Amino acid sequence: MMRREWDLKRNCAIAPRQLAGFYVSMCFTSFLVAAVWTVRGAWFVLVFATFEMLAVGFAFLAYARHATDREHITLQDDWLVVELIEAEEVRQYRLALRSIRILGKSSRRELICLEADGVRVEVGRFLTEWRRREFVQELRQVLQISCK
Repeated sequence: MMRREWDLKRNCAIAPRQLAGFYVSMCFTSFLVAAVWTVRGAWFVLVFATFEMLAVGFAFLAYARHATDREHITLQDDWLVVELIEAEEVRQYRLALRSIRILGKSSRRELICLEADGVRVEVGRFLTEWRRREFVQELRQVLQISCK
């Protein structure tokens, strides 16, 4: 049987580990400047720097949690296995090839819907509209070949 895999993931500019290093260097710089101004008598600069770095830290944490989100789709044996990985939570769906349907939506922002035996999964969160169309065509083509 044919085996085919697709890995649909976010386009991330910076990895979580790199982001952590950048955040540490930002904190060091900000607190160094704040310490100099605190010594000169402007203690409120240190308070502001603390709140600023906390806010930036929360924003970076939210980004880092979702930086590795992805959808992994595998065609194996008589199944289409869809894994949705979001913020370290993994959900896996097994769709039987004999009864699978690919539903296209009318809206440009809608996701690709895969349905088989009452199980419905939406994929394509990280694809552009054009790439979604290409993926649907490719998936339909592969499914036709594997079902023959």
